[in-house]
Amino acid sequence: MSNPGNLAAGRARLWTIGIWGGVVLSLLAWIRVGYPWLLCLLAALPLLVPLRGLLRGSRYTYAWATLFAIPYLMFVLTELLVNPRARWVAASSLLLVFAWFCAMVAYLRLSRAPRE
Repeated sequence: MSNPGNLAAGRARLWTIGIWGGVVLSLLAWIRVGYPWLLCLLAALPLLVPLRGLLRGSRYTYAWATLFAIPYLMFVLTELLVNPRARWVAASSLLLVFAWFCAMVAYLRLSRAPRE
């Protein structure tokens, strides 16, 4: 019989990886509102750093990747407030980055060892 906590942690890990892909695509979507493609690519490249640990389910990677998401949150929130032309892409990026952050926290909570 499988542990329901392990199943939930596995689902949270899959959600995290899927949302990570959405975050990458949303950063590339900034091309549509006039950002240079090279800048969009350079903004998305650092997201490759935690990918290996996310795929493996490394709790250590999930822990530091939550902090890794904060500069992206700050950028999209700033653009949402000050750049009317980019509000649609900023709003979608903000939702995705926040969802990615929450999914990582959920995985960390669901994957910890049970207390005895």
